[in-house]
Amino acid sequence: MKRRLFIKSVAGGTLATTLAGTEFLPRFLGGIENACAFSFTKQLSSKEARFYKRLESGGIECQICPRRCRVTDLERGYCGTRENRADKYYTLVYGFPCSANIDPIEKKPLFHFLPGARAFSLATAGCNVNCKFCQNWEISQMRPEQTDNFELSPQAAIDICIRERVPVIAYTYSEPVIFYEFMYDIAELGQKSGIKSVMITGGYIEPEPLKALLPQLDAVKVDLKAIREDYYRNIVGGQLKPVLDAIIQIKNSGAWLEIVYLVVPTLNDSEAEFRDLAHWIKNYIGIETPVHFSRFHPLYLLKNLPPTPQTTLERAYEICRAEGLEYVYLGNLPGHRAESTYCPKCGKILIERRGYQILQKNIERNLCRFCRKVVPGIF
Repeated sequence: MKRRLFIKSVAGGTLATTLAGTEFLPRFLGGIENACAFSFTKQLSSKEARFYKRLESGGIECQICPRRCRVTDLERGYCGTRENRADKYYTLVYGFPCSANIDPIEKKPLFHFLPGARAFSLATAGCNVNCKFCQNWEISQMRPEQTDNFELSPQAAIDICIRERVPVIAYTYSEPVIFYEFMYDIAELGQKSGIKSVMITGGYIEPEPLKALLPQLDAVKVDLKAIREDYYRNIVGGQLKPVLDAIIQIKNSGAWLEIVYLVVPTLNDSEAEFRDLAHWIKNYIGIETPVHFSRFHPLYLLKNLPPTPQTTLERAYEICRAEGLEYVYLGNLPGHRAESTYCPKCGKILIERRGYQILQKNIERNLCRFCRKVVPGIF
């Protein structure tokens, strides 16, 4: 185990790491104001996992996500972060994140949840799908032995938020479902300390663990990859229906919900798909649910495709607005007018954004300052 000292870099606000005069850049992107000491380790955790059952024939069945992996002794599930040891299931990543950063909440993106707030963002290695376009594949598609992890207890995560006056913890970058126990315990502690929790997820989770988790969360952003089953099967490596069911469950729970749809050229960018998406949202989770259309950039296994044309994103915006959705946004287009929030009633700017910056805010206690229409969200 090596001891590393993280200090805020003067240039760029990143966290530089120094050991005996040798500098390197880990997956810490900056924002932690005070010097923080972390222990880097290849140790894996030995905390019993939640939501599994022992099989009469031997082995266990994981019940955290729709894969329902059946795992024999000393084997792991698909995500690579849960292991059967003598028919007892363990999470290997509890307390050992591999990435941390203090981000603006708009980066998640969450636009109707504490605009302008900062969020202490955490991730461990692993994921329960394999999106061919993943932007964080260096951690999501790795096993915990393959990443540079550091020790961070749930209480230590809360302490950082309190010390740095960060009101939110975000479980993000990889898939929080695979570090469920770690996320749950941090969120539970956060509630007692006034620290809010948001989950940034693909929504590939079973109903029972989601039901247990939702009371600990304040907001959830779901990446709805497409509205077609074949896209989930061929591009994501999962199933669509469990994700749609999870979205409805989140909406019905009362936790704040926003949806992101990454528009990938030639794969999920037809007008019919945008219209089907708008219809589904309108019928199942409501026209007031914020929907973000995000621009694709060639990464991981889809480097052969071009970035999403701006005109395609604008067409998605136009279709969804025409179908009655009230809060539609375009992402990865800094400076575009569709980054901002407009009042559906009077049309005036409620929150003006440029990239992750808030330029003006015209919401008073969830009311439009101009016409007094109720604006959904947590402001």
